[in-house]
Amino acid sequence: MDKKLKILTGPCVLEDRDTVFRIAEKLLPLSEDKRVEFYFKASFDKANRTSLSSFRGPGLDEGLKLFEEIKKEFGYKVVTDIHESYQAKPAGEVVDILQIPAFLCRQTDLLVAAAKTNAIINIKKGQFLAADSMKHPIEKVLHTRGEMEVSYENSIKNKVWLCERGNTFGYGALIVDMRNLLLMKEYAPVIFDATHSVQIPSTGGTTGGNAAFVPYMAKAAAAVGVDGFFFETHFDPSIAKSDGPNMLTIEDLYKTIDEVFAIKQALGN
Repeated sequence: MDKKLKILTGPCVLEDRDTVFRIAEKLLPLSEDKRVEFYFKASFDKANRTSLSSFRGPGLDEGLKLFEEIKKEFGYKVVTDIHESYQAKPAGEVVDILQIPAFLCRQTDLLVAAAKTNAIINIKKGQFLAADSMKHPIEKVLHTRGEMEVSYENSIKNKVWLCERGNTFGYGALIVDMRNLLLMKEYAPVIFDATHSVQIPSTGGTTGGNAAFVPYMAKAAAAVGVDGFFFETHFDPSIAKSDGPNMLTIEDLYKTIDEVFAIKQALGN
């Protein structure tokens, strides 16, 4: 297996073209890092915003056109969320990773539609699920791709990953149980979503968070051992149109990734 660290990073949502390209350009050094398997991340539609009036993105058609531009301009592999089954086929023809949102990780039709594409499938663990419950979403994808046994090796072969972003306790925050990172590796490569793990859901009309904790969560996950990381980033999170409170600045992203590699080196990983 390729030992490169998978890094999925970019803005939460596709904003205007200039903003997206400005962020993408600043990520060029990371994309050229030989230690990294790099993917540019953004969403064409944030269908799960708290408020009806919140910015959702350009939509499927315009979003895929923008992803095609990014791929042509920078040579990046790209990742995006899908929320509806019909989005899987057209999105899968453009992007390299289809991401299944945490709240939708049990949706059979969505998983099967994604599995029928050639894309890597990154399934986020629901905030309401235990680690061993993620065997079932993996099983749906693997069975659709002709693989009957759920295992880490079969998930690698069939391009299926799992992503941890914490569990909801009470009403105010997400808590990451680092044991889940180990338990889910029984089923598939594990990506740690460091930025969404610090969300504070539904603080008024938007989701809040505390990005100051992101580097610590990432370093803890690096010490446990994961296959990759998901980070949302922006040159100015205070003006980001979605999830700004959880995002790292691009400068802090690079610093955090350096710290992650320092931990991996110290552990001999």
